[in-house]
Formats: sequence, C-alpha cells, structure tokens
Amino acid sequence: MTPLSWPELEALTDFQIDPIQGPTNSQARLRLFGHDATDVRVTLYRDHHAWCPYCQKVWLWLEEKQIPYRIEKVTMFCYGEKESWYKRKIPSGMLPALELDGRIITESDDILKALEKAFGVLGLGMENPAVIPMRRLERLLFRAWCEWLCYPTSSPRQEQRNREQFKEVVAAVEKALAGTPGPYFLSEFGTADVIFTPYVERMSASLYYYKGYSLREENPRLGAWFAAMESRATYRGTQSDFHTHAHDLPPQMGGCWENGEPQMLLNKARVDNGPWFGLPDVAYPEPETSRTEALQRVIKHRANIVRVNPADDKLMDEALRCALTHLITGEVCVAPPGSDLALRYLRDRVSVPRDMSIYAAKRLRESLEQTAALVGERQGSAIPLKHRRDQDPANFAKA
Repeated sequence: MTPLSWPELEALTDFQIDPIQGPTNSQARLRLFGHDATDVRVTLYRDHHAWCPYCQKVWLWLEEKQIPYRIEKVTMFCYGEKESWYKRKIPSGMLPALELDGRIITESDDILKALEKAFGVLGLGMENPAVIPMRRLERLLFRAWCEWLCYPTSSPRQEQRNREQFKEVVAAVEKALAGTPGPYFLSEFGTADVIFTPYVERMSASLYYYKGYSLREENPRLGAWFAAMESRATYRGTQSDFHTHAHDLPPQMGGCWENGEPQMLLNKARVDNGPWFGLPDVAYPEPETSRTEALQRVIKHRANIVRVNPADDKLMDEALRCALTHLITGEVCVAPPGSDLALRYLRDRVSVPRDMSIYAAKRLRESLEQTAALVGERQGSAIPLKHRRDQDPANFAKA
C-alpha cells in the first residue's frame, strides 16, 4: 500500500482531549476541575518528561483532590540543561517544587503536608497514625529494591540473597494489603496509596526487565492494588509503561544491573522488541481511541520527530507515514530501504505518559516495529545509560 499523505492521515483522527477540564493528562498547563482560573492558588513545577517519581506523587494527589493548579514544566538534568529561570527560583534545581499562595515549597513530603493544611487531607493525612507505618513500609521496600537493582553482585549467592531480602519486604506489603477490607493500603483510597504509587510502578518495570521478576503477577494483593489503581482515571493519566521506566531509570538510579538469568533475558527482549501487548504493565481494557490518539500525537510533533531522527529527513518522513498508515488502516505499507534504523530509533524513544497514554504507545511501537521488520533487522542507536539527552525536551519546544 502506498503511504497516506499527511493530510490524508490527519483526516483519519479526531482524537482530542480537554487538557484543562478533561481527564488527567501530561499535556496540561492548567487544571481547573470546573473552577475559574481566578481560583488557582497552586503552581506545580514538574518535569517535562512526566517521569519524575516525586513529581508523580504530588501530581496524583492534586488530581485526586481536584485542586485547581497551574503546571510549569522543567527539564530534569539527565534529559537536558535545566532552565535558568527555574534555577533562579529554586537554586538547588530540585523537582518537584510547589508555589502555594506565593510561598515556594520543595521536597514532596513537605509539599503534601502543606497541601493538606491548605486544602484538607486525602483519605487520611501524612501524619495520621495509620499512614505513618505505611510511609515507613514504603521506604523499607524502596531500600530493598535499590539493594537488589542498583548494585552489582559478586556471586549468584549474593544475587539470591538480595532477591530474598526484597521478597521479605514484599511479603510485609502483601500482609498490610491483606489487612484491609478493600484493595487499597487502608480502608479506602488515600495518601498511603499515593505514596506507594511512583516507586512500586518503577519496581514492577525494572525488576521485570533487569531481574526477570514480575512483581504484579507473583503477588496477588499487589496485583489487586494495581488493578484498583488502574480503575482511577487520575492514575491512568500519570501511568507509565515498562519500556519507558526500564530505560529512564539507569541514569536516575546510577545504574540498573541485569542478573542474566533466562527469564530476565526473555523479559528484556520482549520489552525492547515486542510483543508489547500482554506485558504485566497494564491490565485495564484498551480504549477504542488508542490508535487515533497515537496518530494525533505523532502528527502534532511530526516535524520535530523527523528533524531529530538520525536518518535523512525525506527518508524518515516517508517511513513514518508508512508506519502510521499501518497503524490506522492495518494495511501493510513497505517503507523505503534503509528506514529500519530510523523507525526503530523512534520506537525506542516513545515515552509514556509524556507523548501519549500506555495503550497508544503500544500500538505505535507495534506499527513502527512491524514496518521496520519489512525493511530489515537493524536496530537504532543504543539508548544511553548515563543520561537521556536523546530525550532533550528542547528538541520539542515548538510543536
């Protein structure tokens, strides 16, 4: 099939969201929840990449409480140079930061406490006697995860010891979840769940990819917790996928270490090369709009997508239209010779939820890979481990 032109592709997507009043989304610069802009007292400074775990915690809290707020996006260091205006405001450059009634607050826990004081608690508050043990448990889990993931082991015995240490803390998490009447960490959704969300999501992705361990599948209570979280549009709007986390974590964590076990190698190959459907990173049903969302998002940024790709612009333009033609029509469309590298370069740099939601990204990666496979087996340039400057948001500052 001849690739569709850009006008023909544009005619095949009517996907749109209301970033201000609609569901949680990474594109918003203002969230009102039915309020007037004059009601806004809060500005959240978070990362362009929509990846920072501590930003996600505050972002999710604000969405759940439906507090009107503005969003200012800042570059995390591993993605590019931090904006000078932000360093003047926050000399440390740390994220997130929050401006509440003109007062600047940093550190995500301090931000949540300040928000609770101004707007009330979410379920039970940060200092509630029932929440404090959950906060401690989350930190224990975090440390056990770091010990297993972020340090090289000298022997299989040490690797197994780190695994068992992590699983012991997970057993305590399972016990805590089993002690409540529903799927959440306390009797109802609240602050404790918001606190666990960012790093449990990253644990699930990284341990699957680097250790061959499926946190969600091997722990039924956590599996039920994930399912309950995915029933919430607020969480779905902030949720990332295994591919994004597996490749964005190494520069942030100082490295992630593979154990080389057979299951780990299988998991790694699947996250990198597909099939992406059926991975234990999402379980709610695929929305009918996933293809049209992916198409709309690529069309919006197509000029920059073509420009930053290492391939010749004309070659990438045609190859991209071939992949999008397959995405939206299901028809085979053979891309020009040599475009397998270009298509897989883009496949590896789709970021969730920055670029699009999780199922839209799966559909786009699928079409990019299937189109590339018709051309050849060459892979794009390797994803950096020390930084992610290949994801510099400055490249997409102008849509």
